[in-house]
Amino acid sequence: MSYEAPFAGLKVVDLSQGIAGPYCAMMLAQYGADVIKVESIGEGDWARALGVRYGDHTAFSIIGNLGKRSVALNLKDEEGKAVLWRLLRGADVFLEGFRPGVIKRLGFDYETVSAREPGLIYVSISGFGQTGPLAERPAMDPVLQAYTGLMAENRGEDGIPHRVPVIVVDMSTALYAFQALSAALYARRNQARGRYIDASLMQAATALQSIRLMACHLEGGTMRPGGVPGGVFKTADGWMSILAINDRDWQALCGVLDMPDLARDARFVTAADRQRNDVACYGIVRPAIAAQPSAHWSARLTAARLMHERLNSYAEFLAQPQVEATGLIQWLSQPHVPQKVPVPALPGMATLADGTPAATAPVCGQHTAAILREHGYGDADITRLAASGVIAAGQ
Repeated sequence: MSYEAPFAGLKVVDLSQGIAGPYCAMMLAQYGADVIKVESIGEGDWARALGVRYGDHTAFSIIGNLGKRSVALNLKDEEGKAVLWRLLRGADVFLEGFRPGVIKRLGFDYETVSAREPGLIYVSISGFGQTGPLAERPAMDPVLQAYTGLMAENRGEDGIPHRVPVIVVDMSTALYAFQALSAALYARRNQARGRYIDASLMQAATALQSIRLMACHLEGGTMRPGGVPGGVFKTADGWMSILAINDRDWQALCGVLDMPDLARDARFVTAADRQRNDVACYGIVRPAIAAQPSAHWSARLTAARLMHERLNSYAEFLAQPQVEATGLIQWLSQPHVPQKVPVPALPGMATLADGTPAATAPVCGQHTAAILREHGYGDADITRLAASGVIAAGQ
């Protein structure tokens, strides 16, 4: 065990699919755990077919499975279930992401599994949680963005609610589940038994919006802006995010705009004044910013120590000197993918070396035979199970 691999020695069996559960388990792998991903025979995890495909991979399946080993298994077959029970021997963590009730029908609910493996930490990830009238409804990121108010709050200047495109609900669910799981693993040192963790996309989406949810409740349904002026402004050659959240910032911004008298305008002297007269304020600031290119404003805003940044595309972001200087992006080769892919470095995570197991996402069933051998199956057993459709080995 080390700071780079604090979960070294832990055995994780990952039955989750999509991105929330897999990304959570991926972080366990990156911090040293041995993560066995159990997938269905054929397509495997449905994330492998989500978006543009590169052989056995998509962007979703790559980022969700780095550092794992994959077993392709038919859990509808009794022998397939027997294989899973063998894999669960001595496991420290079990993750599942089926709709509530499905895992119980398969015979691997918490009560049944913990009876055999009492020290296990069991994590269920679902859309709406394990109970309640919506529990059995299928749900993905867009559904929870709509349900929890996030989409309604994210209105453009056109007044239309927009979905945040970066699957923020799934990713935050993965992070909250990882946090809960890490805490449980720490506490387990002094506990006789493991525990059950119920993590849902609904819960994570709500927690992610804690401040705005509370403010809207207290402020009559609409959260007042933190400061005026602030937001996205059109420049002569693009767009820029600028924040002037207090009186000092406002006075500095007036200087940047070459409008020093504006700082003394009675309509805008205090933060409360500017919020009351926000339409008039933006009516002056927006045209002024639109008259010059982004580089002009960036130089001036930097000198005035005002928060700002031009709006970058992903390609522009990846080319930024700050990104390179901090080692934020690791460029990694993946099976069937024609070029290296950018993978962000996680806090405290060891640097990934291209081509190593930790830096590679497996194809479906890639490690089936090797893992079964580790769990007591002989070559004859593996051949027979493959011939009968209980397991499959990926290429």
